[in-house]
Amino acid sequence: MSASDRLNTIKGHLSGNYPQGMLAGEVAIITGSGQGIGKSCAEVFAREGALVVVTDIDADKANAVAADINAAGGKAIAVPGNVLDEKFGEHLIAETVKAFGKINHIVNNAGFTYDGMIHKTSDKQWEVMLNVHQTAPFRIIRAAAPYLRKKDGENKAIVNISSTSGLHGNVGQANYATAKAGVVGLTKTIAKEWGGFGVRANTVAFGWVDTRLTRAKESGANIEIDGQKVALGIPTGNRAGKANPYADIPLGRSGTADEVAGSVMMMCSPLTSYISGHTLEVTGGRGI
Repeated sequence: MSASDRLNTIKGHLSGNYPQGMLAGEVAIITGSGQGIGKSCAEVFAREGALVVVTDIDADKANAVAADINAAGGKAIAVPGNVLDEKFGEHLIAETVKAFGKINHIVNNAGFTYDGMIHKTSDKQWEVMLNVHQTAPFRIIRAAAPYLRKKDGENKAIVNISSTSGLHGNVGQANYATAKAGVVGLTKTIAKEWGGFGVRANTVAFGWVDTRLTRAKESGANIEIDGQKVALGIPTGNRAGKANPYADIPLGRSGTADEVAGSVMMMCSPLTSYISGHTLEVTGGRGI
């Protein structure tokens, strides 16, 4: 897509004359898209005309999201699997190209927390966070190199999901914060190495978004790691009941998965055709 084509796309969409969407015919891989923010991303990408690859460790959820998109008139396939598996990145890329013939966008969203204070954090807790948030995205991106490193004029973007924990640190999350900070360095390097091929690489750092990672840990959400169940969420047992958890968020509330998914889609759209190497904070104003 040439610069003039991108400009025409933007003008057409903003004027309401682009009914097929800003990502029409483009192929988008979204990891961790069986639920939460990833699911919302898959849906908004599909509404903008993208051909979506839904991938999640939970095969039933991945298949359901893809089926819902197809039932709504979009086009999606499910490629379930564990991003921690060494060969999954190559498998994911191969299945994508087999189904759609190309790749335009990769959203590395899959991840979770494995909290602990520094002096109580095990090597396993540390390594799992680095593997899921850094190594897994790296492998997927590396596997996609032959399809992205082409001077083909296509709209191409990589969005790696970070967190305000990675930008500012967070008590009880040394492993998660370190992993998410590394995502920023990876993204900037991709932007510099692959910019010549028309690939934009950006990071989206979320603040407090209503997902299983930010809800009360006592609600029972968990993920299984090597046969061990790890509780997800924020402990509330010792929290003062009267405290307002949103007091430092100017908008006074948490974000929803549906509304923050728009920020990810935007970073892949022609609207951001000259933005690369940037970290977009999506926080409701928190941290300003």
